Formats: sequence, structure tokens, C-alpha cells
Amino acid sequence: MPRSVILGLGNILNTDEGVGVHALKALETRCGSQVRAELIDGGTMGLSLLPLVEECDDLLVLDAVDAGRAPGTLVELARDQIPLFAGVRVSQHQVTFQEVLGLAMVRGKLPRRLHLLGIQPADTSLGIGLSAVADATMPRLIARAREILQDWDALDAV
Repeated sequence: MPRSVILGLGNILNTDEGVGVHALKALETRCGSQVRAELIDGGTMGLSLLPLVEECDDLLVLDAVDAGRAPGTLVELARDQIPLFAGVRVSQHQVTFQEVLGLAMVRGKLPRRLHLLGIQPADTSLGIGLSAVADATMPRLIARAREILQDWDALDAV
């Protein structure tokens, strides 16, 4: 059976930078018993996430994504759309996680299915909780995450 992982990234002490971790917790609250995947809070662990990335078959990454779009925009990138090396800014801690993905690719161990879901941050200043704009987008992010997990057969039907 394939190993599926849902990885929430971000720093919950910097408002919208914590989107991925908040999304992971919301997904667990709403459908935790239905999920047939490991839910992992990766915080800002960076390169220490390499073994996790290399050992899973399917990886859904939840994160704040700075794509230069309007704050609160739902951003979705499939495996081949995710920039694996520096050059395009993906998130506030993107250098280390992009390096993780790039290293996994170079080593031939990138997950077969890889998807990034995130929200364009409105505010990444010091503070607890999401901005109203990011919080309003969260239900759409969770709904899309559920669809992806269903496509991967990693979510039991209700």
C-alpha cells in the first residue's frame, strides 16, 4: 500500500506564515478518522524533512505560498509546477523546503505524486492566528485537500 503523507509547513508565530500548520489541524479535526495518510506538522524543519519526503509515495504539502497574487488567493501547484530550487519565491521558509524537494529529485526519490496547496499570505508579521483574509480561504483549501486525498484513495467515504 502506498505511503501517503500530508505535511503542514509554517511558523504559527507569524500570522499567515502558519497557514500550513493551521490547515493540517483543520483537516485533522474535520476528517481525521477518514484520512488514510500520515498527518505531519513539519513547522519550519527544513532539511530534516528530507527522509520523510524521500520515503513517501504521495505527498500533499500545505503551506503559505507567496506567488505574488492577491492575499487570500488559493494557490495550487502540481508536482511538475513546484519550483524545486531558488529563483521563484514559494513561501517564507521556501529556501530550505525547496532544497529538500530538489535534493529528493536529484537523488531520484521525489514522491510519485506531489501536490502543494496554499494560501497567498496577507500578513506574516509576528502574531498568533491567521488574518481574516487567509482564514476566509481555509474552507476552500480544506475542500480541495479532501478532493486530492480522494483521488489518491487516501480518504474514506463518509
